[in-house]
Amino acid sequence: MPGQQLLSAQQVLLTTLIVKLAVVATVATMLARYRRFRHILIFERRDWRDRLVFVLFFGIPLAAGVISRLLLNYKAADLTLEGALLAGLIAGPYAGATVGVLVGLPPIFNGEFAALPFAVGCGFAGGGLRELLPKEAIWHFSPFVFTGIPGRAWKMLRGLRGDWQVVLLLAPITLELLRQVLGARWSQRLFYLSPDPLSPESFWTLPIVLLATVLGVAIPIKIWNTARIEHRLEEQEKLLLAAKIEALASQINPHFLFNTLTSISSLIRTQPDTARVLINKLSGLLRRLMRSTDHFVTLREELESIDEYLDIEAIRFGPQLRIVKQIAPETLDVIVPSMILQPLVENSIKHGLARKTGEGRITIRAVRGDGHAIIEVLDDGLGMTVDRLERALGGGIGLTNVNERLRTIYGANCHLILTSEQGRGTCARLEIPELMLPERVPA
Repeated sequence: MPGQQLLSAQQVLLTTLIVKLAVVATVATMLARYRRFRHILIFERRDWRDRLVFVLFFGIPLAAGVISRLLLNYKAADLTLEGALLAGLIAGPYAGATVGVLVGLPPIFNGEFAALPFAVGCGFAGGGLRELLPKEAIWHFSPFVFTGIPGRAWKMLRGLRGDWQVVLLLAPITLELLRQVLGARWSQRLFYLSPDPLSPESFWTLPIVLLATVLGVAIPIKIWNTARIEHRLEEQEKLLLAAKIEALASQINPHFLFNTLTSISSLIRTQPDTARVLINKLSGLLRRLMRSTDHFVTLREELESIDEYLDIEAIRFGPQLRIVKQIAPETLDVIVPSMILQPLVENSIKHGLARKTGEGRITIRAVRGDGHAIIEVLDDGLGMTVDRLERALGGGIGLTNVNERLRTIYGANCHLILTSEQGRGTCARLEIPELMLPERVPA
């Protein structure tokens, strides 16, 4: 028939409850995207500024939902009970009461005078539970808590002790039942989604309303707890990355120290004055390394460290060692991993020039191109065979660590490239992405 209603009252109610849960999930997901809001969720101790930000972030959308219900009759957007209770559970009684004020004030202008005290009461109820319960128990509250009710009830009876999840489950159910009673008593003074008592389907609608209220509280907690866990995992990954970089760097420094001390020991008897100068140079370099607490430095700082190292090697090799620098000025402020060049220079001297007769030259070159800083360390030494070139990245400590650090920091696509030609020398090439510059990580 033309004027016949397409949906019954119970079907309309069920549709409204489903849409209501969708609104709850949408609001919770959108809020979890904001860094400031996630910060408030992560740390349990919050000052008044954090609580105020939480109230504004959470209370304003809830108040907008209540207003849309008043103006547009969009009942699914009214989250008065769930919102106030959630605010109290997450941020404390005063935040819950403030959110209750925000959602309870607009209905007063529609004659719903019981809305304000009820909403404020829900906020205080949530805050009271927060003070009573362990904080992690709140975050463990799940939409699937119903599946474990029989087991929890048995444990409560067997152990004669309470279960916090059952307490959290009963809180929204009790408040919803109270709203149903108050709404039935003063139907024009308090908004509620009421089952039709005259309908033959009414026996199942009240449990559905109670279930929707519980889910309206549990779903945001689940979404926000997932955001908290993701944030903690990200922080742990950063700490693990920093620890791995530090461990790799700590393997390079002893390797360099061992080689330098070996050189000094070989000069103590034959050239004691030279050995003394080497010790002074080494102590200066070690002081510099100990003062540095950064895993990343500018190329300018890295070159200064290389100069100190080369001063030591220049004393050992004398005028036969020549150093040439071809550094583009725009690369000096590029961020590079600390102690990344020293093993390359050391490798050039030890394997390329140490056995060469006559003068040897090391060239350090840095240019920018295609969003990368390209750094090369070249020598005109004896060069390496293909087999030695393959073993250099797999067996040596210095070059292996350089390669592993690059992969750890920048990913598998960034690694050390070695090329060599027998009799003409070796080139170690790094391509560090400029668009992925890491922040300085304190040791």
